[in-house]
This record gives sequence, structure tokens and C-alpha cells, in this order.
Amino acid sequence: MAKHRVRKAVFPVGGLGTRFLPATKSMPKEMLTVVDMPLIHHAVDEARRAGIEQFIFVTGRNKTTIEDHFDYSFELEHTLEEREKLNELAELRAWVPGAGQVAYTRQQKPLGLGNAVWCAREMVDGEPFAVLLADDLVLARTPCLKQLIDVHAETGGNVVAVMDVPRAETKRYGVLATGSDDGRIAEVKGLVEKPAPEKAPSTLSIIGRYVLMPEVFDHLEKQEPTSGNEIQLTDAMAKMIGRQPFHGLRFEGTRFDCGTKIGFLKANVAFALERKDLKDELGAFLRTLVQ
Repeated sequence: MAKHRVRKAVFPVGGLGTRFLPATKSMPKEMLTVVDMPLIHHAVDEARRAGIEQFIFVTGRNKTTIEDHFDYSFELEHTLEEREKLNELAELRAWVPGAGQVAYTRQQKPLGLGNAVWCAREMVDGEPFAVLLADDLVLARTPCLKQLIDVHAETGGNVVAVMDVPRAETKRYGVLATGSDDGRIAEVKGLVEKPAPEKAPSTLSIIGRYVLMPEVFDHLEKQEPTSGNEIQLTDAMAKMIGRQPFHGLRFEGTRFDCGTKIGFLKANVAFALERKDLKDELGAFLRTLVQ
């Protein structure tokens, strides 16, 4: 059983977003919108609905737009008040984190996900914590992170969100070697970062949702680059196997890889069809395209 509640979440947002150039030339990729919310807003909203209280952003250069997005905009609020757009003003104020809930640190060099998470070590301060990658967007009735936190409360230790992928795609993911497996929760016996399909221990692959114990920082501290000459979070997690409980959760929901253009487009359609104010007109338009 978990001894400490998961209160903090780390959001690595230092990437360049080169797949979405020219859109990301002067705008962080995390600010690309799915319907009317930026990707990072979706991630923070998921974390909040999962019970997260402190939001830690690991940024890079040209990411100040993200900081502005999660801050109060006095000019905008004043304008909304003057125009008596009180519903819009209330909605705006409802999702802006409170004072002291948001912290920022900078990943000075692009040394990989493991390095980005390590940059947040002082702010995590010895607690179990979550990691959310904004590129991975999950449409689910129960927030994906909430599902992981619930499993962590039962089992303790580390929990990662996993899904089966085509074997040809294992080279894009961290892949599990499993022990006991009830079809929902799999015991993690090994982790391999981006294995060739013929060498992958399974097709059960990690997506961008993690609940990790703070001991991961002891291994990230060594700053050892491996796959792609980057410091891999998977390698540090693998060193905790056998020392702490470690499980992969087949989450309920649909994951969209918004780090790719096709995944991003699919996410926009799927999330729009969930909206009462959009689904009918969009659905009718999509049917005309199919016909």
C-alpha cells in the first residue's frame, strides 16, 4: 500500500517540436490546441482532476508562453468585466492554478526525458510524483492519471500507463518484460528502451503517464546517456525493478499521439465529437466527406 498521496506532477515541456514546423517556430508545441485547449492545458486539467495539487514545469528556451498561459491576465480579465462577459471570466478564473501551485525550472540542454525529470528533483522533494507528457493525450471517462494513482494507492511503488502496440512500433517506446498479469495490471520484470521489434520482450509499451517513487532520482543523478545518446527515464526506472513494487496498467481510454500530425488531427476530431456544442455539426460534415 502507498504510504504517501501523490500530490505533485512534473510536466517536461522543453522539446523543440520540430515535427510541427513552421507552426512551432515561435510557439511551443505544447501550446498547439486540441479544439480550444492547448495540449499542456489538457495535461494539467487531467492532473488536477486526478487530485494533483502542485504542478512543476520543466521548460526550455522560448517557453514563456506556457508560463503566461497559467498566470493571471489582468488586462484580459478587466476587458471581460467591462464587456460583462461574466461566464467567460468565471471559466477563465476556474482553471488558473492558485498562488504557489505552479513552479518552473529549466532544462538547460536537450539531454533527454530522464534529464528533464531529474531537473525537477528539488521541487519533488522526496515524495512520490507523477510525470505527464503533453504529447500523449488520453480521452477517458476517468482521467488516465487518476487510474494510475488509484493503482499506486493499492500496490505502492511505481506505476506506468501501458498499451499494446504493433510489434513493428516497439522501437518507438519503452517496452515491458512482464511477470504476473491479470489482463489489467502487469508486474514489471524488465524494461527496454526502444528495442528493435525482433528483440522486444513484448508489445506492452509505456505511454506518457507515470507515477514514480523519488528513488528514481538516485539513478538519474548518474546522468548516464544511453539510447540516442540521451539520458533515458526508462533506464533509471529499470534499476528500481525488484527493489520496489512496479506495475504497468492497461488504462481505460483512447490515447492519441499528438507528437505526430496524424495523431494530433485524430485527437481534434475525437475531442470535438465529445462536445455537445460541436458534435452534431461536425458529425454531419464528416459524413459528407465520407460520402
